[in-house]
Amino acid sequence: MPLPASQFVLRAKQLDIDAVRHLAARVELVTVIGQLIHALQRERGACSIFLASHGLQFNTQRMEAHQAAAPLEQQLRALFDAQLDPAQGATARLLSLMAWVLLDLDALRELRLQIERCQPSAHDSVAAFSRVIAGLVELVFHLADSTVHPGVSRQLVAFVHLVQGKEAAGQERAVGGQLFASGQALPVEQERINHLIEAQERSLGIFEEFAEPALRARWQQLQLTPTVAQLERLRRTLCTARPGAALDAQLSGRWFEVASERITDLWQLETELVQGLRQACARQLEVLAQELQDAEGLVQRLRNTPPPHTHAVVEFFGISGHPGSVPQLAHPPGEAAPDTQARDAQAMSSMVELLQAQTARLASVEMELEAAKRALHERKIIERAKGVLMSRMGLSEEAAFRALQKTAMDQNRRLLDVAEATLSLPDLAFARPAAPAAD
Repeated sequence: MPLPASQFVLRAKQLDIDAVRHLAARVELVTVIGQLIHALQRERGACSIFLASHGLQFNTQRMEAHQAAAPLEQQLRALFDAQLDPAQGATARLLSLMAWVLLDLDALRELRLQIERCQPSAHDSVAAFSRVIAGLVELVFHLADSTVHPGVSRQLVAFVHLVQGKEAAGQERAVGGQLFASGQALPVEQERINHLIEAQERSLGIFEEFAEPALRARWQQLQLTPTVAQLERLRRTLCTARPGAALDAQLSGRWFEVASERITDLWQLETELVQGLRQACARQLEVLAQELQDAEGLVQRLRNTPPPHTHAVVEFFGISGHPGSVPQLAHPPGEAAPDTQARDAQAMSSMVELLQAQTARLASVEMELEAAKRALHERKIIERAKGVLMSRMGLSEEAAFRALQKTAMDQNRRLLDVAEATLSLPDLAFARPAAPAAD
């Protein structure tokens, strides 16, 4: 008769394998999402210059970017369809986020037609593309937040913040291109450039903290390239110009080229990170498959020669060094002979070691996830607090973050603490004071 515990051990290992397979499938989903984000970022930047120049520049680049994004949109839709299969284990939250992304992608067709006619402003075009990309980034964040595998969780946190930093860089490319192409320095857009630079530094700082050593070293090397130096010079040209001053419209192409080189560097890091995630999943599946095979062999041996219960007691309570502490039963008829009892005890010991190893692995999961979950949780709380300030006080995203940042500095508190306090305030705390009554 099989030992009941063995069924739980085998089932636990099979669930581990299923979870890693689901994770591997989600890595593929994240890969396509990242590719689509990259294509839409380039299309957004090209459309920004196209509209700011009144259709005189970047029409070819705009159409090429659209052609690159179209097949990726279709590929992502197919992957979304596959998630409707219950065997994929998709949650209600995941499917809801996918539904929002699909609605955003459906709206792109009309936006592109309007851009073709030069109807929207460059600012509105950037905002529209950014909303679509924001939904895709949020989906990546959710996929990372729901992962509970050591060794993979840290890489996913690095990936999320790399994607977020790259998106800030993409917005900077679009806004800067718009400014140069318009030929005029606008204070609102200059402030937005500064905000986007700060956002990149925050996100890429967390990426650097959680990235694997080799990838971290690559990133640090990229910070010293001529591309970064050129980008800094162009940033100074944009951000130090007096409000309303003329800008050299011919620099729009150079700005787009230099900003794109840096985004391409970030994209290469993202590609390497995804490849690392694939390899981590493959390695984990190999290990789990071997562990399952070993466990099945052990269980089969236990089924063929079930050990005496007295030996199970000795092994589980660790009193083998004190034989006098338990009764030494005689060898009853029908039980295994003493020479086989030793082998059975060894098999039971292997079973206990298997359980102990599984327990230790689960403990390591908790320790590995703690830092990863903390980073994702802090990002989520700060983003929610920004949203509250934006909706209740009518602030822009930049102004909302600066308000949180200033409060944290004035009160000598962590930004996370200020964000949490903001979320706990009642609506009344955000009410604007009433205008004084007329005499």
